[in-house]
Amino acid sequence: MTLVTTHSDRQMAEIADKVRNGERLSLEDGIFLYRSDDLLTIGQLANEVNLRKNGKKVYFIENMSLYFTNVCEAHCAFCNFRKDEGQEGAYTLSPREMIDYVEQHIHPGVREFHIVGGHNPNVPFDYYVESIRALKTKYPQVTMKAYTAAEIDFFSRISGLGYKEVLEKLIEAGLETLTGGGAEILSDQYRKKMRVNKANIEQYLDVHRTAHQLGLRTHTTMLYGSVESLEERIQHMLHIRDLQDETNGFQVFIPLSMQPISPKASIRRRNSAFDDLKAIAISRLMLDNIQHIKAYFINIGTQLTQVALTMGASDAHGTIVREKISHAAGALTPDGITREDLVWLIKGAGRIPVERDTFYNEVKIYE
Repeated sequence: MTLVTTHSDRQMAEIADKVRNGERLSLEDGIFLYRSDDLLTIGQLANEVNLRKNGKKVYFIENMSLYFTNVCEAHCAFCNFRKDEGQEGAYTLSPREMIDYVEQHIHPGVREFHIVGGHNPNVPFDYYVESIRALKTKYPQVTMKAYTAAEIDFFSRISGLGYKEVLEKLIEAGLETLTGGGAEILSDQYRKKMRVNKANIEQYLDVHRTAHQLGLRTHTTMLYGSVESLEERIQHMLHIRDLQDETNGFQVFIPLSMQPISPKASIRRRNSAFDDLKAIAISRLMLDNIQHIKAYFINIGTQLTQVALTMGASDAHGTIVREKISHAAGALTPDGITREDLVWLIKGAGRIPVERDTFYNEVKIYE
């Protein structure tokens, strides 16, 4: 009996050989993986890469999400968080009001504030600077992870300052790293279709390039599952990979599963579990120069996050405390999780939970 090997089988075998020999995957390799239905092989390869990079350790952080304002001049088609000035539900918190909110909800273990919000043109750049300064003064022990690259570009426009000057002012006030948002899909065609009228591809990348040159280690994302092609997803990863080759400033890549506008949206309006796992595994295989791939439980759920830990993910995010943006867009998941549940979730996948700080320094290993 002769074993018949298809072209698809041969191509998967060639990719497996590349992965195991530490060779970089191409755009064509990535598109092939996305078109393949062999999730188990893709996941196994991603798991091998992750084990080489991180062993069985899976990282998480005690963090808290903060949103100073939901007023935004942009009208991205996928966003249900933004409001217009004066619209019902619109708000802009003063630094004092934000501190009052934090005091009501913070717990002693919080190590990081994850701060993002709308592009509110009704307040000056100094408002955004002083917001960081007030929080850092009140909570000097907490890392200020604040603003997306798109927000930095917006600050540059309203202040008349270059990216370097904007970042230097924020760093002086207490900024320690940038969040990963604002990337969406790094494709001109996608950004036109989805009305992403904020930082373009080069601006997004240049903000992070500038931040890395100033010594910041940052985060980056990909919001997948709407109108983009599979090629655009892989090209997005290649944009990130190229900048990482140049600066080595990204700590983690975070695939974000697009949420429908309503929590009542049918299963057909959501990404499949198959696609979510594929996004994580293929990210791990394509982004050979980034240490961590995050499984974001807010978007894919806690149980799928657990499975993702065996398919290339080495970061289970954090406790968060009242996430708002994905939930405004229809996420059905919890808006936060306890440290105990994260430890249980990671151990349940046969992995070693490691509590970390923002920069992946190990705080505590839960053997």
